Amino acid sequence: MMSPDDRTPENLPVFDSSGMSRVLVVVAHPDDAEYGLSCAVNRWTRSGIEVSYLLLTHGEAGIRTMHPSEAGPVRAEEQRRACAAVGVSDLAILDHPDGMMEPSMQLRRDIAERIRIVQPDTVVTANFDVEAYGGFNQADHRVAGLAAVDAVSAADNPWVFTDLELKPHKVSRILIHGAAAPTHRIELEEEDVQAGITSLAAHEAYFEALPDHPKPEPFIRSMVEPHGLMIRVQDLR
Repeated sequence: MMSPDDRTPENLPVFDSSGMSRVLVVVAHPDDAEYGLSCAVNRWTRSGIEVSYLLLTHGEAGIRTMHPSEAGPVRAEEQRRACAAVGVSDLAILDHPDGMMEPSMQLRRDIAERIRIVQPDTVVTANFDVEAYGGFNQADHRVAGLAAVDAVSAADNPWVFTDLELKPHKVSRILIHGAAAPTHRIELEEEDVQAGITSLAAHEAYFEALPDHPKPEPFIRSMVEPHGLMIRVQDLR
Protein backbone atom coordinates (compact mmCIF):
# COMPACT_ATOMS: atom_id res chain seq x y z
CA MET A 1 0.00 0.00 0.00
CA MET A 2 1.25 3.46 -0.89
CA SER A 3 2.19 5.58 2.13
CA PRO A 4 1.00 9.21 2.36
CA ASP A 5 4.55 10.39 1.73
CA ASP A 6 4.57 8.52 -1.60
CA ARG A 7 1.35 10.06 -2.92
CA THR A 8 2.75 12.38 -5.54
CA PRO A 9 0.78 12.99 -8.75
CA GLU A 10 3.23 11.20 -10.98
CA ASN A 11 3.17 7.94 -9.03
CA LEU A 12 -0.53 7.66 -8.27
CA PRO A 13 -2.11 4.77 -10.19
CA VAL A 14 -4.25 5.66 -13.18
CA PHE A 15 -7.95 5.19 -12.48
CA ASP A 16 -9.50 2.43 -14.57
CA SER A 17 -12.92 3.55 -15.80
CA SER A 18 -13.56 0.43 -17.90
CA GLY A 19 -16.03 -0.90 -15.32
CA MET A 20 -18.13 2.27 -15.37
CA SER A 21 -21.30 2.67 -17.40
CA ARG A 22 -23.39 5.22 -15.48
CA VAL A 23 -22.19 8.05 -13.22
CA LEU A 24 -24.02 10.46 -10.92
CA VAL A 25 -22.21 13.67 -9.97
CA VAL A 26 -23.57 15.21 -6.75
CA VAL A 27 -22.51 18.76 -5.85
CA ALA A 28 -23.94 21.74 -4.01
CA HIS A 29 -23.89 24.54 -6.58
CA PRO A 30 -23.71 25.46 -10.24
CA ASP A 31 -19.99 25.59 -11.16
CA ASP A 32 -18.85 23.12 -8.43
CA ALA A 33 -18.28 20.37 -11.02
CA GLU A 34 -16.44 22.70 -13.37
CA TYR A 35 -13.24 23.08 -11.36
CA GLY A 36 -11.40 20.26 -13.08
CA LEU A 37 -13.95 17.49 -12.65
CA SER A 38 -15.75 18.36 -15.88
CA CYS A 39 -12.57 17.48 -17.79
CA ALA A 40 -12.93 13.91 -16.53
CA VAL A 41 -16.64 13.97 -17.27
CA ASN A 42 -15.86 14.80 -20.89
CA ARG A 43 -13.44 11.89 -21.05
CA TRP A 44 -16.15 9.59 -19.72
CA THR A 45 -18.99 10.78 -21.94
CA ARG A 46 -16.96 10.54 -25.13
CA SER A 47 -16.13 6.95 -24.22
CA GLY A 48 -19.84 6.15 -23.97
CA ILE A 49 -20.35 6.44 -20.21
CA GLU A 50 -23.66 8.06 -19.19
CA VAL A 51 -23.17 10.94 -16.75
CA SER A 52 -25.95 12.68 -14.79
CA TYR A 53 -25.60 15.74 -12.58
CA LEU A 54 -27.48 16.43 -9.35
CA LEU A 55 -27.14 19.96 -7.97
CA LEU A 56 -28.57 20.46 -4.51
CA THR A 57 -29.13 24.22 -4.89
CA HIS A 58 -29.62 26.71 -7.71
CA GLY A 59 -26.68 28.77 -6.41
CA GLU A 60 -29.09 31.66 -5.94
CA ALA A 61 -27.06 33.28 -3.16
CA GLY A 62 -23.80 33.16 -5.09
CA ILE A 63 -23.86 36.57 -6.78
CA ARG A 64 -23.78 39.50 -4.35
CA THR A 65 -24.99 42.02 -6.92
CA MET A 66 -27.97 39.96 -8.14
CA HIS A 67 -31.11 39.13 -6.19
CA PRO A 68 -31.54 35.39 -5.57
CA SER A 69 -34.81 35.34 -7.52
CA GLU A 70 -32.87 36.44 -10.59
CA ALA A 71 -29.58 34.69 -9.87
CA GLY A 72 -31.06 31.21 -9.45
CA PRO A 73 -32.50 30.92 -12.99
CA VAL A 74 -29.41 32.57 -14.51
CA ARG A 75 -27.07 30.15 -12.80
CA ALA A 76 -29.23 27.16 -13.70
CA GLU A 77 -29.09 28.14 -17.36
CA GLU A 78 -25.31 28.60 -17.17
CA GLN A 79 -25.08 25.12 -15.64
CA ARG A 80 -27.06 23.65 -18.53
CA ARG A 81 -24.54 25.17 -20.95
CA ALA A 82 -21.66 23.89 -18.82
CA CYS A 83 -23.14 20.39 -18.91
CA ALA A 84 -23.63 20.50 -22.68
CA ALA A 85 -19.96 21.38 -23.13
CA VAL A 86 -18.95 18.01 -21.66
CA GLY A 87 -21.70 15.81 -23.09
CA VAL A 88 -24.12 15.82 -20.15
CA SER A 89 -27.84 16.17 -20.86
CA ASP A 90 -29.31 14.82 -17.61
CA LEU A 91 -29.25 17.67 -15.08
CA ALA A 92 -31.42 17.81 -11.95
CA ILE A 93 -31.38 20.81 -9.63
CA LEU A 94 -32.99 20.70 -6.20
CA ASP A 95 -34.27 23.59 -4.11
CA HIS A 96 -32.18 23.36 -0.97
CA PRO A 97 -31.17 26.86 0.20
CA ASP A 98 -27.87 28.10 -1.19
CA GLY A 99 -25.51 29.16 1.60
CA MET A 100 -27.77 27.68 4.28
CA MET A 101 -27.72 23.94 3.62
CA GLU A 102 -27.88 21.78 6.70
CA PRO A 103 -27.24 18.06 7.20
CA SER A 104 -30.74 16.64 7.31
CA MET A 105 -32.66 13.45 6.63
CA GLN A 106 -34.54 15.25 3.87
CA LEU A 107 -31.31 16.08 2.06
CA ARG A 108 -30.09 12.49 2.37
CA ARG A 109 -33.47 11.25 1.15
CA ASP A 110 -33.39 13.55 -1.88
CA ILE A 111 -29.98 12.28 -2.95
CA ALA A 112 -30.88 8.65 -2.26
CA GLU A 113 -34.00 9.09 -4.37
CA ARG A 114 -31.94 10.34 -7.30
CA ILE A 115 -29.51 7.44 -6.89
CA ARG A 116 -32.39 4.97 -7.07
CA ILE A 117 -33.77 6.71 -10.16
CA VAL A 118 -30.49 7.07 -12.08
CA GLN A 119 -29.02 3.75 -10.84
CA PRO A 120 -25.37 4.76 -11.22
CA ASP A 121 -22.49 2.38 -10.68
CA THR A 122 -20.39 5.39 -9.63
CA VAL A 123 -21.21 8.43 -7.51
CA VAL A 124 -18.88 11.42 -7.67
CA THR A 125 -18.82 14.27 -5.18
CA ALA A 126 -16.33 16.88 -3.99
CA ASN A 127 -14.10 17.31 -0.96
CA PHE A 128 -16.14 17.65 2.24
CA ASP A 129 -13.29 18.18 4.71
CA VAL A 130 -13.42 21.20 7.03
CA GLU A 131 -10.21 22.48 5.47
CA ALA A 132 -9.78 22.25 1.71
CA TYR A 133 -8.43 24.16 -1.27
CA GLY A 134 -6.00 26.15 0.83
CA GLY A 135 -8.50 27.37 3.43
CA PHE A 136 -11.75 26.51 5.17
CA ASN A 137 -14.12 24.61 2.93
CA GLN A 138 -17.43 26.33 2.19
CA ALA A 139 -20.23 25.05 4.43
CA ASP A 140 -22.49 23.85 1.60
CA HIS A 141 -19.61 21.83 0.12
CA ARG A 142 -19.08 20.03 3.41
CA VAL A 143 -22.78 19.27 3.83
CA ALA A 144 -23.24 18.16 0.21
CA GLY A 145 -20.29 15.81 0.09
CA LEU A 146 -21.05 14.03 3.34
CA ALA A 147 -24.75 13.79 2.49
CA ALA A 148 -23.85 12.22 -0.87
CA VAL A 149 -21.69 9.58 0.82
CA ASP A 150 -24.41 8.82 3.39
CA ALA A 151 -27.06 8.67 0.66
CA VAL A 152 -25.10 6.00 -1.20
CA SER A 153 -25.52 3.70 1.78
CA ALA A 154 -29.15 4.67 2.31
CA ALA A 155 -30.04 4.07 -1.35
CA ASP A 156 -28.94 0.45 -1.00
CA ASN A 157 -30.91 -0.25 2.18
CA PRO A 158 -34.39 -1.70 1.47
CA TRP A 159 -35.64 -0.55 4.90
CA VAL A 160 -34.62 3.09 4.48
CA PHE A 161 -36.85 5.62 2.70
CA THR A 162 -39.46 2.98 1.87
CA ASP A 163 -41.93 5.76 1.10
CA LEU A 164 -40.04 6.45 -2.13
CA GLU A 165 -41.41 3.21 -3.59
CA LEU A 166 -38.21 2.78 -5.57
CA LYS A 167 -36.06 -0.34 -5.58
CA PRO A 168 -32.81 -0.14 -3.59
CA HIS A 169 -29.72 0.41 -5.66
CA LYS A 170 -26.11 -0.46 -4.82
CA VAL A 171 -23.37 1.89 -6.00
CA SER A 172 -20.05 0.20 -6.83
CA ARG A 173 -17.70 3.08 -6.08
CA ILE A 174 -17.50 6.63 -4.78
CA LEU A 175 -15.05 9.14 -6.26
CA ILE A 176 -14.06 12.23 -4.28
CA HIS A 177 -12.82 15.10 -6.41
CA GLY A 178 -10.34 17.41 -4.72
CA ALA A 179 -9.65 15.00 -1.85
CA ALA A 180 -6.76 15.90 0.43
CA ALA A 181 -5.29 12.41 0.05
CA PRO A 182 -6.00 11.24 -3.50
CA THR A 183 -5.54 7.59 -4.37
CA HIS A 184 -5.71 7.75 -8.19
CA ARG A 185 -5.40 10.08 -11.12
CA ILE A 186 -7.47 10.36 -14.27
CA GLU A 187 -5.50 10.80 -17.46
CA LEU A 188 -6.88 13.49 -19.76
CA GLU A 189 -6.39 14.41 -23.37
CA GLU A 190 -6.28 17.92 -24.75
CA GLU A 191 -9.90 17.78 -25.94
CA ASP A 192 -10.97 16.93 -22.39
CA VAL A 193 -9.06 19.88 -20.99
CA GLN A 194 -10.54 22.19 -23.61
CA ALA A 195 -14.05 20.94 -22.86
CA GLY A 196 -13.46 21.54 -19.16
CA ILE A 197 -12.32 25.09 -19.87
CA THR A 198 -15.44 25.70 -21.96
CA SER A 199 -17.68 24.31 -19.23
CA LEU A 200 -16.18 26.60 -16.58
CA ALA A 201 -16.37 29.61 -18.91
CA ALA A 202 -20.11 28.99 -19.28
CA HIS A 203 -20.63 30.55 -15.84
CA GLU A 204 -20.43 34.07 -17.27
CA ALA A 205 -22.66 35.98 -14.84
CA TYR A 206 -20.96 34.35 -11.88
CA PHE A 207 -17.51 35.36 -13.05
CA GLU A 208 -18.62 38.88 -13.95
CA ALA A 209 -19.30 39.32 -10.25
CA LEU A 210 -15.81 37.98 -9.43
CA PRO A 211 -13.43 40.14 -11.47
CA ASP A 212 -10.37 38.86 -9.59
CA HIS A 213 -11.15 35.20 -10.30
CA PRO A 214 -8.50 33.55 -12.52
CA LYS A 215 -9.43 33.11 -16.17
CA PRO A 216 -10.82 29.63 -16.97
CA GLU A 217 -8.04 28.42 -19.26
CA PRO A 218 -4.96 28.97 -17.06
CA PHE A 219 -6.95 28.02 -13.98
CA ILE A 220 -8.10 24.66 -15.34
CA ARG A 221 -4.71 23.86 -16.82
CA SER A 222 -3.05 24.53 -13.48
CA MET A 223 -5.33 21.93 -11.89
CA VAL A 224 -5.01 19.11 -14.40
CA GLU A 225 -1.63 19.43 -16.07
CA PRO A 226 0.63 17.59 -16.45
CA HIS A 227 -0.55 14.51 -14.51
CA GLY A 228 -4.34 14.60 -14.88
CA LEU A 229 -7.11 14.94 -12.31
CA MET A 230 -6.48 13.73 -8.77
CA ILE A 231 -9.29 11.78 -7.08
CA ARG A 232 -9.92 9.54 -4.09
CA VAL A 233 -11.58 6.22 -4.90
CA GLN A 234 -13.65 4.18 -2.46
CA ASP A 235 -14.53 0.76 -3.84
CA LEU A 236 -17.81 -0.52 -2.41
CA ARG A 237 -18.01 -3.88 -4.17
